[in-house]
Amino acid sequence: MAADTLKATSETAPEARIPHGFQDADEVLPQYHIEAQTSLVERPLRSLKYGEAFAVLDSYGDIGVLPGPEGLYFQDTRYLSRMHVTIEDQRPLLLSSVMQDDNGALSVDMTTPDIRIDAHDETTIPRELIAIERTKFLFRGACYDRIGLRNYDSRHWHLKVAVTFDADFRDLFEVRGMDRPVRGKRSVQVASESEVQFRYVGLDEVVRTTSLHFGPKPKHIEPGRAEFVVSLPPGGRASLFLRVVFESHRAFTSAPAAERVGEDAAAGLSHAAGSTASARHPKGLAEGVIFARAYRDSRRDLRQLTAGITTIISSNDQFNEAACRATADLYMLASRTPEGIYPFAGIPWYSTVFGRDGIITAMMALWIDPNFGKGVLRYLASTQAKAVDPAADAQPGKVLHETRRGEMAMLGEVPFRHYYGTIDGTPLFVMLAWEYYSVTGDRDTIAAIWPALELALEWMNRYGDRDGDGFVEYARDTDKGLENQGWKDSHDSIFHADGNLAKGPIALCEVQGYVYAAKNGAAKLAALLGHDDLAHRLGQEARALRERFDEAFWCEEIGTYALALDGEKRQCAVRSSNAGHALFTGIALPERAARVAANLLSKDGFNGWGVRTIARGEARYNPMSYHNGSIWPHDNALIALGLARYDLKPEAARIFQGMFDTALYQDQKRLPELFCGFMRRHQRGPVSYPVACSPQAWAAAAPFAFLAACLGLEIDHDRNRVRFRNPILPSFLDGVSIFNLKLGTSRVDLRLQRYGEDVTVNVLRRTGDAQISLLK
Repeated sequence: MAADTLKATSETAPEARIPHGFQDADEVLPQYHIEAQTSLVERPLRSLKYGEAFAVLDSYGDIGVLPGPEGLYFQDTRYLSRMHVTIEDQRPLLLSSVMQDDNGALSVDMTTPDIRIDAHDETTIPRELIAIERTKFLFRGACYDRIGLRNYDSRHWHLKVAVTFDADFRDLFEVRGMDRPVRGKRSVQVASESEVQFRYVGLDEVVRTTSLHFGPKPKHIEPGRAEFVVSLPPGGRASLFLRVVFESHRAFTSAPAAERVGEDAAAGLSHAAGSTASARHPKGLAEGVIFARAYRDSRRDLRQLTAGITTIISSNDQFNEAACRATADLYMLASRTPEGIYPFAGIPWYSTVFGRDGIITAMMALWIDPNFGKGVLRYLASTQAKAVDPAADAQPGKVLHETRRGEMAMLGEVPFRHYYGTIDGTPLFVMLAWEYYSVTGDRDTIAAIWPALELALEWMNRYGDRDGDGFVEYARDTDKGLENQGWKDSHDSIFHADGNLAKGPIALCEVQGYVYAAKNGAAKLAALLGHDDLAHRLGQEARALRERFDEAFWCEEIGTYALALDGEKRQCAVRSSNAGHALFTGIALPERAARVAANLLSKDGFNGWGVRTIARGEARYNPMSYHNGSIWPHDNALIALGLARYDLKPEAARIFQGMFDTALYQDQKRLPELFCGFMRRHQRGPVSYPVACSPQAWAAAAPFAFLAACLGLEIDHDRNRVRFRNPILPSFLDGVSIFNLKLGTSRVDLRLQRYGEDVTVNVLRRTGDAQISLLK
């Protein structure tokens, strides 16, 4: 994802070829490093999300049985750090654990192990006689949990069911490994015969509470444990309900935290998205009734969110499963803000707004649901920097990198409360504006955000170009900010051929492409709105940038564009996936495209699953690193779109094939944030990265970009045309049906069928006058 250096960085592996004596920044862990004593892939984890809340659970639906990131989180704080269900003090036997197809709830099937009820008379329950079904979901300020039991024995049993629990209120950055010498005060009390409440008064003067409500009333309740005795006659059923309500408010007030902090409300995060309003119910209402109503309302809410989207069904059932999971992940990560829906970046480390991630996710999903584009544009326009603030790496016109709402961010212990340290978010914002308009024709939204677009364009020339050479560069304003501010933002991700780290200000290859595409797109939008002089100037600037880019970044020695220019304008002559973004944006000269593609898809660049971030053989290459040899689905998707732009469709299909094969080896056929770049080996799947987020928004959107690239899909609102330019389909797809593709007021269903290397297009249904064309 568009990471921050908050993410894990690369470690030097035995394969890495690094010359003796180069600067090694690995000797000291960089700031905001994610510690990895435990791997996120060593055991299956399940994720739930609603609004600003998310839960990371083990396969049983439990939390904290083993060390790790499991927990129930709200606004970057862990509100529940342990929840463990036992039957007669033993853990049930797991039968199955699945996320529902739309990610709306976790369903777990279990049974009892062999249980000795009474040690004196040796009474035992043989295993597999009691079925246990567990359902968990998040909705509007609460986590709902139902544990259903059914007796398949001919005898009547009385079983002790216990729930142990705890709430540590640790900031997400603490969970990730940062130490805090001083914390706030935590307390716990039994609030009633069926409720336990944890309370934490933070150093930021915010009171955070976790309330656990049980139904029916437990036989015994104490801080950290509730016990029930369940009576199960032959064939009998029983249900236990647990509702975990999480809230925050200022000390000495009752106002919700998101309502009482003016600048947080201005940041556009919707309190309604994580509201506790529906988690409060009339006293005396049975927990079973509360559960049923919340479950019903959550289903309605999800159906409303996904109503009218474009859907895909192909000839390959496994691809259909992967596409279904990708769609479900996108909408699980979507959060409602006052400006529209915004895809939060990923679980567990990045379940918040990231500018770069949101923009790229929206770009790749535009043809599936342009509402992502609209929400991202409006949100980022509303949070655009208005003043110079070195602590936040902010200047007027700059687009938000990320926002955090936990205690450490509020206190300034980490700089990410409202942080702008990204070099590419601002040109990408302008790029998205043009792409959104070209698909939707939504002039009203463009007119509404036009002042923000003008500020972004001014930022590129005034603040982005630090030395006046025509390129956009970055250098952090304080030592608390991110060292590298492109999408590869690990501390060691930008380096020279000899392995030495580049010194700034640094001009990244892909960022110049984003600026080029931004100015081209903004020129068209300016003309649309009647700003002809600006349109002309932007067009001239884009053309001049393309010429300067080729002169400064093309490196004949490596046969592709350089990774970056350092502060002395020396090339970082390193083969990287960044060059593929030059194809994506169109800044690459046509005569360079084939060589860039060959470089990306060489044995050093392409490992059989995807294109590596850094090619094998480069000084800091490490297939286990975060950005120096790993493989990212979203990066590959943008490369595929770039290959398609230059009509290199077979190369795009090769990447699509590798990524589809990768998905087949993943839990739930879900593409992860990234995976290791080891060479593909016979009868072995790709190697996982230990702390990769899953789900991740731009990884979820990637399959739709791969398909659009291979089909040459172009949606042009002003021409009222859907066009397929030289489409191909990879070998695993014989045909693809697209339903409810939108163009203005038109809706079309299409069928694309492969015959050898040829692809045909048939219109199955059409309402409106949209034109469908096939260009070969």
